[in-house]
Amino acid sequence: MDSFFWIAKYVRKYWRYAALNIFFNLLAVLFSVVSITLVIPFLGLLFGTQEMVTEQPQFQANIESVVNVFYYTFSSVIIEYGKTKALMFICGLVALLFLLKNLFMYLGMYFVAPVRLGVVQDIRNQLFDKTIALPLSYFSEERKGDIIARMTNDVQEVEWAILTSLEALFREPLSVAFFLATLFFMNAQFTLIILVLLPITGLLIGRIGKSLKKTSEEGQLKMGLLLSMIEESLTGLRIIKAFTARVFMNNSFNQANQDYSTLMIKMYRKRDLASPMSELMGVLVLVILMWLGGRMVLNDVNSMNPAVFIGFIAVFSQLIRPAKAFTSAYYNVQKGIASADRIRYILDAPITIKDMPDAVAKPSFEKEIKFDNVDFAYGDQPVLKQINLVIGKGKMVALVGASGAGKSTVADLLGRFYDSPDENILIDGIPVKRIKLNDLRKLMGIVSQETILFNDTVFNNIAFGNSAATAQQVEEAARLANAHEFIEKMPGGYQTNIGDRGGKLSGGQRQRLSIARALLKNPPILILDEATSALDTESERLVQDAIQNLMKNRTSLVIAHRLSTVQFADEIIVMQQGKIIERGRHEELLALKGVYRKLYDLQSFV
Repeated sequence: MDSFFWIAKYVRKYWRYAALNIFFNLLAVLFSVVSITLVIPFLGLLFGTQEMVTEQPQFQANIESVVNVFYYTFSSVIIEYGKTKALMFICGLVALLFLLKNLFMYLGMYFVAPVRLGVVQDIRNQLFDKTIALPLSYFSEERKGDIIARMTNDVQEVEWAILTSLEALFREPLSVAFFLATLFFMNAQFTLIILVLLPITGLLIGRIGKSLKKTSEEGQLKMGLLLSMIEESLTGLRIIKAFTARVFMNNSFNQANQDYSTLMIKMYRKRDLASPMSELMGVLVLVILMWLGGRMVLNDVNSMNPAVFIGFIAVFSQLIRPAKAFTSAYYNVQKGIASADRIRYILDAPITIKDMPDAVAKPSFEKEIKFDNVDFAYGDQPVLKQINLVIGKGKMVALVGASGAGKSTVADLLGRFYDSPDENILIDGIPVKRIKLNDLRKLMGIVSQETILFNDTVFNNIAFGNSAATAQQVEEAARLANAHEFIEKMPGGYQTNIGDRGGKLSGGQRQRLSIARALLKNPPILILDEATSALDTESERLVQDAIQNLMKNRTSLVIAHRLSTVQFADEIIVMQQGKIIERGRHEELLALKGVYRKLYDLQSFV
């Protein structure tokens, strides 16, 4: 139940609404009890099983005094107006009490709505914030679809399964307690029978509830798998069509969907057992009470007043509803706790890349970037070995080599997308791990091979992360990136929506938008990761011109496969299997006739 109490902590923020909900629920329960018990003394007086009370009793703060006051009041009504009019009076009074009871129940639900939705909103906000704060390494181990399922389906399940039941979990025990207290006052012997039988029902409900939680956990995992398959299929739709894999993907999805449906049927059957089982147990107890009480009334009238017996049965029948509602709420909570556990899995995940306690501000870049004997591994797999590299301010350094040589890892370590175990990557002599993360990343602009754009307008994509950017600044950045001409031709200009991941644009246009975004940021350090490798010749020329504008007066780390784009670098670093095997300027490396020369000749031949 840790997850239940974890959710309950979010309620504290809305304690005023919660307090009002509890207050009105108490009133609803009170009026519910009074509306039923009010009939008992009246029936006794009306049918002559209880003597009329003609002298006004002295009121005292005890149950007996309250009962005598009731008897006196009803006796006065019967004597003054007659039995028929008195019956009309009591019927009207009961109707009024039920009206008030339902009004207070509505007010209780009215004030619990902000609690429910507020808690869900807070959980969803915290979950999203945590997700974008987690290091990239976390997502390499998790399915994106499953994370989406936790942020959507599981959060929704918490609202429906737990928060909708939260009110019942607080209100229904109060109702049960009030009704039991009333029953105990009416007949202690009968009430003890109820107290003996209720724990048996509780044990049965508890066993099924645990089984339901386990099944629900399995179901949520299956839903995560389904969403992962949907996300991967939409992303890879072109490949699915190209390889005529539609039937294969359909079969895989259908099987996963069938497994999910089977689990859900199993879960619903267990959950739906709660209400009929609790009602059946309540009716069985009611039958036992009717048999025992009926015998007592029939055999010995003095042992139990018939009016009291009828009232006892009436009150107990009202006890079944809150007990039934509580059982259903308990089952729903068990189901929702499985989703809460999945949400907490993300919220409890450690953020390994964060500001150190002694992190310093670094608003500017002054001198150099230095990699001093850097080693790095993904888990047990070594990626970088003994990397020594200095990038002076205003210099352009290029990393070249075969795929998997470790080039992108060098850039990722500089931006702290992954963390080196040591403090041997420095900017102006300060380890990057000791620079405030926001300050570090504000120093850098990144243009990658995989252009990341958002389903938004051209303007908002260029001004991404810069809410203060003006239209003039955005347009100037677009002109420098050779993007202004094609943007002007779009239907809405800079306010044109570019679609999911920029799908309405060509590859070259997307890349020039990402360069415009970097230009607007105006960072002193620039990282270009295969920025032109996926473009055609014409687009590459336009993008290359934009990159030249971007690199002016900046320190640049360029990762490239196409050697033609790095011939004018101040230093070219040739990497192989995580090591630096050659370094120098373009002409020097050609003269070495080593790996670089081989790569150059291959590209020249092609």
